[in-house]
Amino acid sequence: MTNFDEEVQRRIAGNRNDTNMVDAAARFLETSTKPKYCYNFSWQDRPIIQYPQDIVAMQELIWKVKPDLIIETGIAHGGSLVFNASILALLDMKEAIEDGVSIDPAQSRRKVLGVDIDIRDHNRAAIEAHPMSSRIEMIQGSSIDAGIVAKVKKIADDYERVLVCLDSNHTHDHVRAELEAYAPLTSIGSYCVVFDTLIEDMPGDTYPDRSWGPGNNPKTAVWEYLRDHHEFEIDTTIADKLLITVAHDGFLKRIS
Repeated sequence: MTNFDEEVQRRIAGNRNDTNMVDAAARFLETSTKPKYCYNFSWQDRPIIQYPQDIVAMQELIWKVKPDLIIETGIAHGGSLVFNASILALLDMKEAIEDGVSIDPAQSRRKVLGVDIDIRDHNRAAIEAHPMSSRIEMIQGSSIDAGIVAKVKKIADDYERVLVCLDSNHTHDHVRAELEAYAPLTSIGSYCVVFDTLIEDMPGDTYPDRSWGPGNNPKTAVWEYLRDHHEFEIDTTIADKLLITVAHDGFLKRIS
């Protein structure tokens, strides 16, 4: 496996300079956005609204970081909550097998905390009825409301390894406020993942019915945040590996 891993790293390093692959990936992202390609997928019967490449990347991150808590802003149909919870369940299973013990999922401390300004009744009901529901907690309200932020911070205080995913309102100001609120909860060695940074690189008319676009989006918020927060760095190797991802410059690793 050592040789294989080294080969993978060499291929990833070469991807950034492979203009054919980079351009092809960019074209695919652009042409697949308006048809809502990423809306076609689900995880354990819940729509996840992510590109498959990003789903795989998150699985790798969770398996690597082994978080006790995943904080996620933006719930929609709950597919991402269920996905994150299922990978946490596999982590528990792996550790139980290694330790030679049994585990009751209902007793696991690992969980996913989702925040959304509007958790629709049918989505909440489906998430709460899902087999992964014991690992999921939801809070309804604006992710940048001071009261909501305080609730999330209080919950996070009880956990050592925290991974954060920001995927709600995609305007610069909203994501900037989310970064100020939640990025500090990221544990050292873990990640704050900011989704939909690709908006900065899309044509200006891609989102005619939205308040975000080039110059006003998650990527501009990340760039501004990182100017004053050197405890994070962009892990470019993830996007270099994926090429097709909505989160170029969005995989922020906490290094101090």
